[in-house]
Amino acid sequence: MFQLQNPTPPKLAVLNAFIFSIPFAIVIWWLSGHAWAGILTLVMGFICIYFVVKYFIDVFINKKIKLIFKFIYSTKAGKREEMYYKYILPHKSLDEVEGDVRDWAFAKEKELEILKNNESYRKEFLQNLSHEFKTPLFAIQGYVETLLDGEVSKEITQKFLGNTHNNILRLTHLVNDLDEITKLEIGNLKLNRKNYPILEQIREVFDSLHLKASEKNISCSIKKGSEHAMIVNADREKINRVLTNLVQNAIYYGREGGHVLAGIYRTDDETALIEISDNGQGIDEHSLPRVFERFYRTDAARARNAGGSGLGLSICKHIIEAHGQGIHARSTPGVGTTIGFTLALAR
Repeated sequence: MFQLQNPTPPKLAVLNAFIFSIPFAIVIWWLSGHAWAGILTLVMGFICIYFVVKYFIDVFINKKIKLIFKFIYSTKAGKREEMYYKYILPHKSLDEVEGDVRDWAFAKEKELEILKNNESYRKEFLQNLSHEFKTPLFAIQGYVETLLDGEVSKEITQKFLGNTHNNILRLTHLVNDLDEITKLEIGNLKLNRKNYPILEQIREVFDSLHLKASEKNISCSIKKGSEHAMIVNADREKINRVLTNLVQNAIYYGREGGHVLAGIYRTDDETALIEISDNGQGIDEHSLPRVFERFYRTDAARARNAGGSGLGLSICKHIIEAHGQGIHARSTPGVGTTIGFTLALAR
């Protein structure tokens, strides 16, 4: 009848009523010598003790529990909550109530952990953003102050003006990237989806970056076994940016005389997998999960010297996710890196 391991308030009242009324009824029966006196005492004692205990639990325990639940949910009780407090909570066992509180505490602990991580990322983001702006701004300031002194030759003046122009372009590129990633993160990006051959686009990107690849004697080619007649449905301009960024990274971090390979595969009847691989320095296991974060660089000093904004892979991730697809990276230090993403096949 009773589950002592999981008692509800009414069951606690019944249990206490039995415990206290039975001995008292036995004493009355023994003293009076009449069974009816003992039975009457048992019934009256049970009823009185039941209501006294139940009232005590309701006033001093259940109301406290209600306050705890109101505090947990931090809301003014609406009709649904009032129904819960009135009809469900009184029939919950103390173990069930404890479980609810534990679940709430666990959820709050997870929320706190997420907030701490977000705060850490926010500080790191602001620090990186400050650095990205300060580097070109200080360079521009130095060149302009030197030119204002007026004691430099025409040749040096032209050089300084050229460097100033390059740093201004870098700032412009950074601002444009920040604007784009903001639009991507809030979902304010309109896609112009079209059907087109992805292989043709990859070759166009290879051709556009041929000069940069030739500076390091890096070859760019399509992997053997790739499907050549793959037609995807995507925003060609946006995917061009993704491919350009991935190939640029592969060239920059690739080794002298190395290679960049593009692979195209059909994962199922609806999805294509595109991969860009290099045989460069690779990414360590600690850094790999963070490569798609804003401003995160596996080799900060080297990457900043390249003049990038540090937002490229993050923008790639958001563009692919805006298409309803996924992007991933795998890497082995000293062997190379492969970044792949999926696109919908044309129907």
